[in-house]
Amino acid sequence: MISNFKAVSLSYKTAPLEVRELLSLNEDLCKKLMLSLKEFTDASEILILSTCNRTEIYYSSNSDFSKEIVKLAFLQKGITDGEKYYNYFQIIEDHSEAVLHLFNVSIGLESQVVGDMQITNQVKHAYQWAADMGVVGPFLHRLMHTIFFTNKKVVQVTPFRDGAASVSYATVELAEELAIELAEPKVLIVGLGEMGADVCRNFSGTGLKNITITNRTYSKAEELAKECGVKVIPFENLWEAAKEADVIISSVFRDEPLFTKEEVAKLNILSYKYFIDISVPRSVESKVEEIPGVLVYNIDHIKNRANEALDKRVNAIPMVREIISESILDFNDWAKEMVVSPTINKLKNALEQIRQEEMSRYLKQLNDEESKKVDMITKSLMQKIIKLPVLQLKAACKRGEAETLMDVLNDLFNLEQQPEELRIKDKN
Repeated sequence: MISNFKAVSLSYKTAPLEVRELLSLNEDLCKKLMLSLKEFTDASEILILSTCNRTEIYYSSNSDFSKEIVKLAFLQKGITDGEKYYNYFQIIEDHSEAVLHLFNVSIGLESQVVGDMQITNQVKHAYQWAADMGVVGPFLHRLMHTIFFTNKKVVQVTPFRDGAASVSYATVELAEELAIELAEPKVLIVGLGEMGADVCRNFSGTGLKNITITNRTYSKAEELAKECGVKVIPFENLWEAAKEADVIISSVFRDEPLFTKEEVAKLNILSYKYFIDISVPRSVESKVEEIPGVLVYNIDHIKNRANEALDKRVNAIPMVREIISESILDFNDWAKEMVVSPTINKLKNALEQIRQEEMSRYLKQLNDEESKKVDMITKSLMQKIIKLPVLQLKAACKRGEAETLMDVLNDLFNLEQQPEELRIKDKN
């Protein structure tokens, strides 16, 4: 059985934000790290996942390279003393535990917000990068596709991904509902602290495309705008943008409300304007809703939506774990069969070699039509002979008894001397 899959994990569960930020890797850095791991270790298959909540390196090797991996990962960020952060990492050396961990992370069981809807796409990107770099083999290919199939099943048969279970997701979901009947809805996000920035990122992939952001620190807004592909305006132009916006999401930290009844009234609202206030203290004055056509949703409303969705997700966790367990059992059966695959190939080649040698003794005595018939008959015979040993080998794999049967076949047919790929002799 394949038993050398391992993981090195730095996550919100093991490290504070300032440490996680040090090891945040973009696509280019992930690919460079993969090349370094190929050069300086014997890791055969590699996957690197880096998000705001975690940076994880999965690899296949009979040796433990966790310390070397941590050092190389920090070197990608220009940090030469990265080994001092080693204790912040979770090291998973057990094959089965590493496989289960990757399942749980990819499905969203390990996310800060249970059932995080972004994580699956992030894992798919990580897998694509690894495939592009040529560090994905049969094991990791099969594992990743099993995970993606499992995620699809979780979505189809459980409420694990229903609703928005975080404040930022619930904010985006509400904005979509409010703007659904508008022809070309305009959204303005004011304030780009952690919450406001998350809201901006979560609009990616939604139907709302006309997003504008603003922040007192313009450089921060400009950087986020490039990341998310949205428009940015200076904070001084706030009220001009507010007049144009249909949905205004306010995430501003200040003692007094930014959007007062007096200031909002100056916007001369002719249709509906929606304010979603996710600030604490509130940045949209409650009296604003007295203005005709204005509706205000505050943080309590958003949290109630998120909590209801989170409760559904938490209640679905046992169902999700059961689906994952079933998928891992199927995957393990396949992984066990991989161990006997070389023996099966060698057995087929041994029999094929016998067939070819015997055929070569008589072909000169036969015409073309007779040769084709003999070739067809002997091939069919060989397939029937090999069918039972192959079935027995695969069944023995599931029982954990394949090694004894492999030894018997090796002795009977001298398979140790037999190549996995047989060179077909030229009959001419």
